[in-house]
Amino acid sequence: MPDRILDFSEEAVRLCVRHSNLVIRRADDSEVSLPLRDVAVVVVSHPAVSLTHPVLAGLAAAGATFVSCDDTRLPVGMMVPLQGNFVQAERLAAQVAATRPTGKRLWQSVVRAKVRAQAAVLVLEHGDDGGLASLADRVRSGDPDNIEAQVARAYWPQVFGDPRFERTRTAEDLNRHLNYGYTVLRAMTARAICAAGLHPCLGIHHHNRYSQFTLADDLMEPLRPVVDRAVLSIARTWGTDVAVTKETKAHMFEHLTARFCYRGEQRALFDVLTGISTSLLAVYEGRRKELDLPTFPMFFSDGVTE
Repeated sequence: MPDRILDFSEEAVRLCVRHSNLVIRRADDSEVSLPLRDVAVVVVSHPAVSLTHPVLAGLAAAGATFVSCDDTRLPVGMMVPLQGNFVQAERLAAQVAATRPTGKRLWQSVVRAKVRAQAAVLVLEHGDDGGLASLADRVRSGDPDNIEAQVARAYWPQVFGDPRFERTRTAEDLNRHLNYGYTVLRAMTARAICAAGLHPCLGIHHHNRYSQFTLADDLMEPLRPVVDRAVLSIARTWGTDVAVTKETKAHMFEHLTARFCYRGEQRALFDVLTGISTSLLAVYEGRRKELDLPTFPMFFSDGVTE
């Protein structure tokens, strides 16, 4: 699986394609190139970055995701490949035909995994799960009791050791790093979904007429704590007021490209997302009952540690 995450935010470059390679030309005319097949996500936020149409077409054909950011460096658009495999029409039909009870059962397993992941992060980082692990088994089909929100209210102040901390996209604090990390994770998830032949806008729980990636929002939920750990590490290294910089992004990428325990092996996060996505397809096609989600806390056994 390709695992290169390219972020163009610190300098003006020109991107083009030559012999199936992505060519990066800097202002001093020096060049760096790498095979398109090795690229998973490209994030562009520098206003002076330019690229040719073959770059977008080549990335899509290779199965990569392209994220475009505005002048505040917040993501405003994402392009994902439409042809992830050769039987996409059949798989989309199975996805559309999924019943509401199936979606509610799937969401139950997603929320349970997310809660267990959050509890595992608290144990790893602070030595105590804060009572969260016991809540996972209380999640019912569709999470009608909104255990996910109850856990979030307890989790955020504990993970950053700040009773006033709230998860808010517009806050000028550690939320900026969470926003950035989740954006990259969302792009990675969308790519894995498309590679499995599913459409990222057909969610199992999230529904938003203005979003093209509701399924990505669903499937990334149990893996958000990977980003949370990265942001906590950033805060410990540079402080809680640090801006999103080249150094903090590199630190984020280090966490997102680490290895994690999945299916009894050390796997890249892309492999994990692909496994989850293909298991969802198997559920839709009637070949299995549940998602193949990571087991927590085992998932973090050999991931990034401080």
